[in-house]
Amino acid sequence: MKNYKELIILIAEDDDGHAELIRAGLRESGVCNKIIRFTNGEDAWLFLAGKAETEIRDADKSYLLLLDINMPKMDGVEVLRRIKTDVGLKEIPVLMLTTTDDPREVEACYKLGCNLYITKPVNFTKFAEILKRMGLFIQIVKI
Repeated sequence: MKNYKELIILIAEDDDGHAELIRAGLRESGVCNKIIRFTNGEDAWLFLAGKAETEIRDADKSYLLLLDINMPKMDGVEVLRRIKTDVGLKEIPVLMLTTTDDPREVEACYKLGCNLYITKPVNFTKFAEILKRMGLFIQIVKI
């Protein structure tokens, strides 16, 4: 598999407790991918856009973004909009992971191109299975 690309999970979540629950839940469910966490939408966007001051996005790796909606500096909906309108980033799968289940917000996120909208709290066994399947799907598509 020469064209295999490592799948890195990005978590954009400002709440430390939620971020740790997501990370722990993924690990307990057998998801062992590298995880990079951002505490606000702006940092997530700068990373994806290749403008971060610290860690730089690697074009040889695949990414999957777990994106909270209510974050400081730039909300998740704006991050989603920017990703899905950027030719180089629009193929990155984005899973909205938020406490809000307002039907208007759910519809807005799907219209912008999110791949899945998940309301917290999360059933991590099912969530991990979704991530595993999505990761496998991404690798098959890339090859």
